[in-house]
Amino acid sequence: MAVVVVTDSSASLPAEHLDELDIAVVPLHVLVGDRAMREGVDPVEIDYASDTVTTSAASPGELREVYERAWERSGGDGVVAVHISRQLSGTWEAGRQAVRDMDAAHRVRLVDSLGAGLATGLPALAAARRAKTGAPLDVVYDAAVAAAARARTFILVNRTEQLRRGGRLSSAASFFGSELVTKPLLHIVEGRLELREKVRTRSKAYAKLVAAAVDAAGEDGAAVAVQHLGAEDAAQTIAGQLRELVPGLEELVVAEFGPALAVHLGLGALGVLVVPGGCH
Repeated sequence: MAVVVVTDSSASLPAEHLDELDIAVVPLHVLVGDRAMREGVDPVEIDYASDTVTTSAASPGELREVYERAWERSGGDGVVAVHISRQLSGTWEAGRQAVRDMDAAHRVRLVDSLGAGLATGLPALAAARRAKTGAPLDVVYDAAVAAAARARTFILVNRTEQLRRGGRLSSAASFFGSELVTKPLLHIVEGRLELREKVRTRSKAYAKLVAAAVDAAGEDGAAVAVQHLGAEDAAQTIAGQLRELVPGLEELVVAEFGPALAVHLGLGALGVLVVPGGCH
């Protein structure tokens, strides 16, 4: 058998990657009024401008159920679970509680991706690709941790009220997104979402996003992902620029943000995620 990799639905990995590498996914929850919907499982219809839509982490019970199935599927080789940053969600902590109650706790390793979206997904890919080669638990775990440590995330949003309201961004940082003429460019630092700079126009913001990603990618090859919410044309344009500008580009994934992240980022959000050295 082989080590099985688990992630959560915020990772936004395309179905073909999940299927090819046998990655298990735990759904996060989107709460609309009195309805609780599981991301990637239940149909989710959201008004992203509403202040009544919220999200919640997977519960310890839900995580334990998926971990135990993964453990059985691994034939005892072990499980590596790569989750959204513990600074942005309670999922990692819920996972820790889940593992504590498992008989096979010593063979389940949790990884804080220090990111969100495909900044969680790409480290999960790195781990799953190593697992596919038959690598032992420690090697698979180290692959995820190393990719997460290298990853850099840059996100452009129209406004920051949702992020501030959900506690994902400080009030001081969200102030810079309160004027319509200012486009906040954010980045993730040690698992926290912070303001990188403010840009006056969307065209300049796109240029800053691309420049930051190219600089982060370095000269020795990189895996890159572009994510968006309702901004397919802009995402494809930025992906095309990165395809030309990143030296030794190893792979490029373009995907939408899932509902659990989109609730906080809002329509028009664009993100670029870079893992220098790739995810092989």
